[in-house]
Amino acid sequence: LRIEHVYKAYNEHLVLQNVDLDVDAHEVICLIGRSGCGKSTLLRCVNRLEEIQSGRILLDDIDITAPNVDRDKIRQQIGMVFQSFNLFPHKTVLENITMAPIHVQKVPKRQARQEAEELLNRIGLPDRANEYPDRLSGGQQQRVAIARALALKPKLILLDEVTSSLDPETIGGVMELIRELRSSGMTMMMATHQMGFAREIADRVAFLDEGRIIEIGSPSQIFD
Repeated sequence: LRIEHVYKAYNEHLVLQNVDLDVDAHEVICLIGRSGCGKSTLLRCVNRLEEIQSGRILLDDIDITAPNVDRDKIRQQIGMVFQSFNLFPHKTVLENITMAPIHVQKVPKRQARQEAEELLNRIGLPDRANEYPDRLSGGQQQRVAIARALALKPKLILLDEVTSSLDPETIGGVMELIRELRSSGMTMMMATHQMGFAREIADRVAFLDEGRIIEIGSPSQIFD
């Protein structure tokens, strides 16, 4: 992923200012900084949930911010996990995970179900396939949200404060899953307030302030 000279504003309020960032394959980048510094907006711009005013964002050398780009195709390659889970409440866990592969990628239902069951094993929830989201804890819902993002086999996963709405007892399972994704080579950009976790998980840490990347480097460079 390459982010070049990106500016983003809401009316007169400039949220991202001349942001440049490269993310290599299999790299984990943690975005840190106070609330309102632009971390979440940057992730949303990468996933084309927000439009940038200038600059460009490239995935595998393809400009995904070009006006004629198919956003839905881009989102099949870039998984996003939100702070508030955003699971479909009227769908079971299995249906949440299989919906995009079946309806967007046209994966056969049997294959999609088999792959979803494998993902549920991977996230430690093999017995929750037929439960609805409101029957799960916050940590379990967040793990399902990560599995839903993984179901599309994306090149990159964006994690937006995925532990901030969880209680201390349920954070551990989500963190362990992210550790497992890192060890499997998944490319990730993660906005987080968990400094200890950022130090542990990141290859590089980017510190944002007022929409700018002020400093970027290894965890030891940034924190020590």
